[in-house]
Amino acid sequence: MKICTRQICFIMLAYTVMSKILIYPTALSSVCGRDLWFPALLSFAVQALVVWAISFLCSRTDKTFFELIEGTLGNICARIIYGLFGLFFILAAIMPISEQKLYVHAIFYDTVPSLLVFLPFFAFSVYAASKKLTNVGRAADICLPIFILSLVFIFIMSLWEVKWDNLLPVLKTPVKKLFGGSLSTAYLFFEPCWLLMFMGHFKYKKWDAAKITASYVGGGLIVLFFLFVFYGIYGEISVMRQFAVSKISLFFPAIEMLGRIDLVALYILEIVMLFALVLNIQLAVHCLVKCTGWQNTPALSCIVNGILLVLTIVLDNKYTAMNGVFGKWLWIVFLLFATIIPILSWTMKRRRAK
Repeated sequence: MKICTRQICFIMLAYTVMSKILIYPTALSSVCGRDLWFPALLSFAVQALVVWAISFLCSRTDKTFFELIEGTLGNICARIIYGLFGLFFILAAIMPISEQKLYVHAIFYDTVPSLLVFLPFFAFSVYAASKKLTNVGRAADICLPIFILSLVFIFIMSLWEVKWDNLLPVLKTPVKKLFGGSLSTAYLFFEPCWLLMFMGHFKYKKWDAAKITASYVGGGLIVLFFLFVFYGIYGEISVMRQFAVSKISLFFPAIEMLGRIDLVALYILEIVMLFALVLNIQLAVHCLVKCTGWQNTPALSCIVNGILLVLTIVLDNKYTAMNGVFGKWLWIVFLLFATIIPILSWTMKRRRAK
């Protein structure tokens, strides 16, 4: 087996959080204000049900997702669907790459052009995406302790200035805006697709579905707590505070004497962010290998990263327009691939032919 349940749990916990703590809090604040926790709760609840459905399906079959499709619809359909998933993972990586580019420039290297600062990422991504799922699991083992220690340190520094009354009164935002906040940020929710790709690549044991789902729920609860802290500190001006994870610890008393000690935690946490970011690219390569039958993963990794590099250059300084397109229209694509298709996987033939 290429990956184990423990590593999948680590991914569903840590990488879920890492993909939600840059722009997500600000995006929800702009739509829902102090009720930003409600659309987040709704999104995580729906995705947790889908994660449970897929992980429970793993207890009913030892097939991979490709084998499920192949056994039901045939090899050609399986290749086409995996090709579409490859394109979906490329699409899912576009906004996080843009967010990360802006974040790295704003927080660490604000005197150097943002594009120039971020180009070395693609060298790392080409190398990481050429590796198989075994390396994905090993990276998760490394990232979990870094994730826990860094995030705890940031939370400790941030709790000093939280004003919980900023979150009151509760649920005064119109219902239409609450659901709109959930849909407009749907492009950040693709975790069930990770689990689809891991299906059949780990040995299912009793209670694994509960463990995987609990890990995802744990990640969701951390994000919800993060939203409470962020809005509790900044209140109505949260809409003007980008890159939330770098802003919540700014008012820690010791910073006035020691300087930006929170940057140490942010630098270390960046390691986990990069591995979380590159996972979609790794899975895009994995899907294209199954689609084309071409086993040259280094070459496919270069092609995928080349596409993303060109898009990053072309779309440089167009983040606002991209965010509008993803928020207004592309939520339909993410709803299809991250919710509907995973649920439809239950309709496929789960037993192997004798």
